Amino acid sequence: MKFHKSLGSLALATGLLLSGVAFADESRAKEYQVTGVVLEVTDTVVTIQKGDEHWELEIGNGTNIEGKLKKGEKVVIHYRMLAKRIDKADSKNDKNDKKDK
Repeated sequence: MKFHKSLGSLALATGLLLSGVAFADESRAKEYQVTGVVLEVTDTVVTIQKGDEHWELEIGNGTNIEGKLKKGEKVVIHYRMLAKRIDKADSKNDKNDKKDK
């Protein structure tokens, strides 16, 4: 009987752990991708052209790069949007609105 309880507890713990991993992944920002031609590459930034637009993306320490990026080659970049700073827009607008009145 103890064996069945232990086995049941192990199955429950494993299920909770796996569901926690799934929830942890869902809490991250959505992943996007962009395809374009490399215009410039430095140790910290890659600039690509997609149509008429130039995209400048930061290369972080954890960024996996397949091979060496070369100017002129076509690449697919997978990225997430990350906020570096968030300001309340209405507090600035309130000050401007009060000056106008």
